Parts: sequence; structure tokens; C-alpha cells
Amino acid sequence: MKKICMAFITVFLLIGTMGTAVAEKKSEQLYQIPNSVLNITKENTYPNPTQDLPHLQPSDFTESLLNSSKVRIENPNLIRMLNESSVNKTPFALGLRATIYLGEWPLYYESTETSPNWEYQKINTNYYDNRGGRTPYQIHYVQEAQKVVRGGLTAKVSNADDVMKMMMLKAAEKTQLPLAFETIVGAGTKKDHIYNIPPKRLGYLYAYAPAINEKGKVTYGEVYITLKGSKRQIVVKNVTTQGIGAWIPVQDHLSFSFVASEVPK
Repeated sequence: MKKICMAFITVFLLIGTMGTAVAEKKSEQLYQIPNSVLNITKENTYPNPTQDLPHLQPSDFTESLLNSSKVRIENPNLIRMLNESSVNKTPFALGLRATIYLGEWPLYYESTETSPNWEYQKINTNYYDNRGGRTPYQIHYVQEAQKVVRGGLTAKVSNADDVMKMMMLKAAEKTQLPLAFETIVGAGTKKDHIYNIPPKRLGYLYAYAPAINEKGKVTYGEVYITLKGSKRQIVVKNVTTQGIGAWIPVQDHLSFSFVASEVPK
């Protein structure tokens, strides 16, 4: 009987391990950078600023307030404002009663789908006509003009900047990719990778800026700080939830597509 039980336990553990491995593999495949996508950080003639959006650490005072709230609060700007505030305890605060209205805020963002589009926007075409040639002709990528690639929200929402920051934090955490709502590829940016155009063919080398499509829900609420004697807490009222999506470009990365054709494209 013990041997049978041990066999069932072993099979159960193996199935669980296989399921975890499959889930991890799917996660890796979803955000794995294809071979056609190249990093141009060193070659880019326009130095993009690094998007540094660390999770803001709440102070002890802020931490106590956040723990008192029945609604989750992750908005970095609201946390920063609370970090800059303080309420001193005093032995004469027994009869103190106060309610401070901080306004309506986007409190947190919940991601439901994060998917890459490696050909989000075409930014350049290198071309050569080798129809009169007798040997293959080699071309490589050269950015002909400076190109600004912008993302953004797919719908209008209140406090859009706060929402965008929270969405980018979630997307960057899930994908581990350098993301920015605006990225620039400078004129004259080059890559040494060679593409061969056969004789009697036209060659087209297309460059695309990739982006992440982020979808989820943002939760809003009216935020109050209440003081009752020495007790301090956050109260959130009129909580609402709104679906939202965004396109967030991948910074300093390009996706390349090469086509050799007998007729003009």
C-alpha cells in the first residue's frame, strides 16, 4: 500500500513539475526577442534617455497609511506625495477629528494581456535595383532620416500620465524589455549585417520599430486621510474600474525584413 501511495505522489509531483516547466516555457516564448530584431543602442546616432522607473519605496508613515486602506494603492505619484507628508503624534490629540481630501486618483493598474508587435511601425527602407547586375549586390541598414516613434493610450482617461507610468512599470516588469512611450532613431544609424540581392532582382530592406501592446484595468478612487485622535488611516470612496490599453515602443531595438523581388514593390 505504501508503495502504491508513493507511486501516486511521484506521478503527481512529475505532472506538477511538467506543468510549471510548460508555463515557464510559454512565458519565455512570448517575450523572446526574434533573430530579426537587433539592438541598436551603440549604433543609434540619437542617444535616447534611459527610462528609469523604479518602484518607489514608501516611508514608514506612508507604509502605515497604505496598510490601513481597504483598496490597493500602487500609484508612484500618490506614494511620493504621501512620502513628503507627515502627521506628528501628540498627547493632546485625544479629541482630534479631521478628514483631508486628497482628490481622485488612479490607484493601481492590473495587467491582463501583454503582447509584442515586432513590426509596430515602419521607419526606414533601404533599396537597390540589381536587375542589371550579374553578381549579388550587398546592402545593409542605414537610417535615411531621423524618426520619432510614439506610443500612447488607446482611450482617454483621467490622470493619463499616472496611468501610463503604472502601465509601463507592469509591462517592463513582465517583458524585461527597455520600454518608453517615445523613442528616436537618429539619421545615419547603421548596422553591419549584410543582405545579398541576387542578380535580376530588386532588394528591399525594411526596418520596423517594435512595441508592446499592454491591456488591463485601472482602478480609480477618491482618497481621504482621516485623523481620529492618534489614529491615522486612508479611506477610499467611490471606487471605479476602467479598461485601458496602450502601445509602448521598445527603445533602441529594430526589426528587419529583407525582400528580393523581380518586380517593384
